[in-house]
Amino acid sequence: STQSTWGNCSVITGRTMSLQTPLPREKDITQIERIGAHSHIRGLGLTEELNARTTPSQGMVGQRDARRAAGIILQMVREGKIAGRAILIAGQPGTGKTAIAMGMAKALGPDTPFTMLAASEVYSLEMNKTEALTQAFRRSIGVRISEESEIIEGEVVDIQINKPATGTGAKMGKILLKTTDMESEFELGSKMIDALSKEKISSGDVIAIDKVTGRITKLGRSFARSTDYHCQGSNVKFAQTPEGEIQKRREMVHTVSLHEIDVINSRQQGFLALFAGDTGEIKQEVREQIDTKVSEWREEGKATIVPGVLFIDEVHMLDIECFSFLNRALEDDMAPVLIMASNRGITRIRGTNYTGPHGIPLDLLDRLVIISTKPYDADELKLILEIRCQEEDVHMSADAMDLLVRIAQETSLRYAIQLIITSDLVRAKRKGDEVEPDDLSRVYSLFVDVKRSEQTLNEHHDSYLCSEIPTAGSAMQIA
Repeated sequence: STQSTWGNCSVITGRTMSLQTPLPREKDITQIERIGAHSHIRGLGLTEELNARTTPSQGMVGQRDARRAAGIILQMVREGKIAGRAILIAGQPGTGKTAIAMGMAKALGPDTPFTMLAASEVYSLEMNKTEALTQAFRRSIGVRISEESEIIEGEVVDIQINKPATGTGAKMGKILLKTTDMESEFELGSKMIDALSKEKISSGDVIAIDKVTGRITKLGRSFARSTDYHCQGSNVKFAQTPEGEIQKRREMVHTVSLHEIDVINSRQQGFLALFAGDTGEIKQEVREQIDTKVSEWREEGKATIVPGVLFIDEVHMLDIECFSFLNRALEDDMAPVLIMASNRGITRIRGTNYTGPHGIPLDLLDRLVIISTKPYDADELKLILEIRCQEEDVHMSADAMDLLVRIAQETSLRYAIQLIITSDLVRAKRKGDEVEPDDLSRVYSLFVDVKRSEQTLNEHHDSYLCSEIPTAGSAMQIA
């Protein structure tokens, strides 16, 4: 046990857990807004009865059967009673497989671990394939740790800081806090004064102070002081004045993944390795000790297991060794729900000379629940393109939208989405108000799709290097 001084209060702290766990991370309110391929997805767009809404909801359009099936899987994950289940989302390219997985991640929320992995990421010179999959599995298993801490919470009434006249020596001060029921004064040491200055705490702020660590959290500005200034920034938060006692015990709950605990306890500089991403391979003995300790926490009621989701995209890129590992890993009691996606038909299983549906061995396919996606019709394509135009802040005329839908039908949805921002740049160059059909025709002629590119290669294959299509002369020579 160690003794620390906070103001004029002495606090005895002791370590109740032998394993180190990462502290909950503070999220910065400043974020860089970037538009991605699935940034418009907010959820699965389901009702409380797990039925897919007919109108666009939460960025999802069409695929009603697949979304309803995903909602059932989502309910299974939330209950957390079933582990080691595997789901395959199979369908043609551009039918929304990754969008459904992103919708599930949004619907689960930040407290449920959701790990996205491309199958090609497991191939690395730094670690073997099974180690990469093991780390992905343990990233998808959360440990919700609950701890009681003693905090001081209240609205700041006054802060007095006494600085030495000579300019040297320790600074001393007092802070007056109040709740709706009481008011109390605390003495401050130099470290607490520096912490208050760093957080820019002033009179009227609602704060919480952890007595063990001395950490100060600014909860917001008191509603009673909201009229102190005529102008306030948009990022100013307001909070109610706390009720009851100033000193109270509060249960703090934070969720970490098993992989984070593995990294921190596998080396001395575990925290640095966690943030740098240079985790390396972790010994199995370390994982076994952590699993034993986590089991003890569960029995003592200090922690609960939160089974998450591991999503592996392009699963046909895995080889037979990885598939064998998945077969064994799914039998573990602490395995997450595994979701895979593939756009392949009957193709060769990597690492073998055999073929299988979706490039997956039959013994693993027998464990999977398969969700099928279907191509979008014209109305659904139009709704998706309208959502993307709204997401990218592009104004498009009705005629241009009809032309874009026809382009999506003849080529692909992904190609049509790429034309939205490029046509808007042409519109901006001519200083127009909205994208017109001529703007789309312009970019359509500049950027070719897959079919036109393939046609060009077939017509001029003899002009390219390493062309595998034999010419007439080479065919005669071979004959």
